Amino acid sequence: MSSTPVLPDGWRLVALESVGSTNDEAARLADAGAPEGTVVWAREQTGGRGRRGRAWASPVGNLYTSTILRPDCPAARAAELGFVSALAVADIVPSDRAVRVKWPNDVLVDGGKVAGILLESAIAQTGVVQHVIAGIGINVGFAPQLPEMRYPGAALGGSVEAALEAFTAALAQRLAEWRREGFEAVRAHWLAKAGPLGTEVDVKLGDELVRGRFGGVDHEGALLLETSSGPRRIVSGELLGRAA
Repeated sequence: MSSTPVLPDGWRLVALESVGSTNDEAARLADAGAPEGTVVWAREQTGGRGRRGRAWASPVGNLYTSTILRPDCPAARAAELGFVSALAVADIVPSDRAVRVKWPNDVLVDGGKVAGILLESAIAQTGVVQHVIAGIGINVGFAPQLPEMRYPGAALGGSVEAALEAFTAALAQRLAEWRREGFEAVRAHWLAKAGPLGTEVDVKLGDELVRGRFGGVDHEGALLLETSSGPRRIVSGELLGRAA
């Protein structure tokens, strides 16, 4: 590899040319005791995956990382780190471009999807999180356009190394904010970057499609939807709306 990116103080970079999945490699290291802030970075993934088992196209030219986090929190709070990660991605988007976050963990730039986020957690028998692997793929050099994508792709531009440095710095800052101020601060910042409240959206719940108006997220990160039959709280699903 060319120049070695500089990570936040105390963080460690594991740089690979190619790997099946950075998440799998990071989980292996976490199980072996690797500390928080260990970042697995690969130039390409041959078996990258997204949410719900979808394949994630991972050729050379974009940023593929998985960061080991040890949040020491109840399992129910692990999902909050998806919002933390989304904000960190949004933080590195150039100010002259329109950035928006979409529940539960997508980031859109100029209306196109720029990042994929996949959290995978290991939970102890006590119910406390042993570690969370925050897998982040960010389009930097190019934007894959796949037929199954619900949004066009978007890319940040610039170098992968610069994006890695900027993203890890932003993630370290957002993690510190989460630990210091709790999820309420993260939630407020996330909502400020989400689609306008009241926007009409569809949510896919398995085979069911629910239509309603975007009502934000609650104090646990669940989606709030105002439907014709009343309010609904959705913990897991896929938001299909243009704006939210």
